[in-house]
Amino acid sequence: RQRWLWLELLVCAALLAVCGVWEVNSGMVRYAAQYTVGADETDSLPEADCVLVLGALVHDDEHLSGVLQDRMDTAIALYEAGRAKRLLLSGDHGRKDYDEVNAMMDYAIGQGVPEEDIFLDHAGFSTYESMYRARDIFCVQSVIVVTQQVNLYRAVYDARKLGLDAWGVDADLHIYGNEKTQALREVLARVKDFIYVTIWRPEPTYLGDAIPIWGDSALTHDKA
Repeated sequence: RQRWLWLELLVCAALLAVCGVWEVNSGMVRYAAQYTVGADETDSLPEADCVLVLGALVHDDEHLSGVLQDRMDTAIALYEAGRAKRLLLSGDHGRKDYDEVNAMMDYAIGQGVPEEDIFLDHAGFSTYESMYRARDIFCVQSVIVVTQQVNLYRAVYDARKLGLDAWGVDADLHIYGNEKTQALREVLARVKDFIYVTIWRPEPTYLGDAIPIWGDSALTHDKA
């Protein structure tokens, strides 16, 4: 009888955990969905301090992955449409042999964006850290976040819960082939970020002196 009692308790605990994960995910999506639009619906967006692009895989030859190129193309279109006067490119540059943000900047310059309008966040190691640093390092108050829909809701949720006037634009321009894996990963990432922004508020891996988004972008550039 005691063994069955323990089994019942374990089943109940598992069901509660599943319900909790479901509620966090569905609540986050419902909240953020009202602040997100598709790439062809951006005319209604208010002007923001910057367009923030979340980093993604860059290949060994510094060629952008398809996911990241779609994010950059979407962000550049927003910049050219006057939705913001600055691009904030936030990604992983934690090692000398891997650099997302300079590859992103090189691509933007190649598409005609002036270098002075591009800010680099070299320590955007996660969605949460990118939003936190946008607020505390770059003094951003309003932002248009660009990423694929799978993590757009979390990005906008994080930004708004951290006090930013954030809108999101879906950069799903192609089918990438890893949608199911990314969706599963995102279920757990939403729970983690929910805890971060509502309970814990940990500082990012790196902070530092403020570099306002309206200031000199060259302070963020590390290549001559």
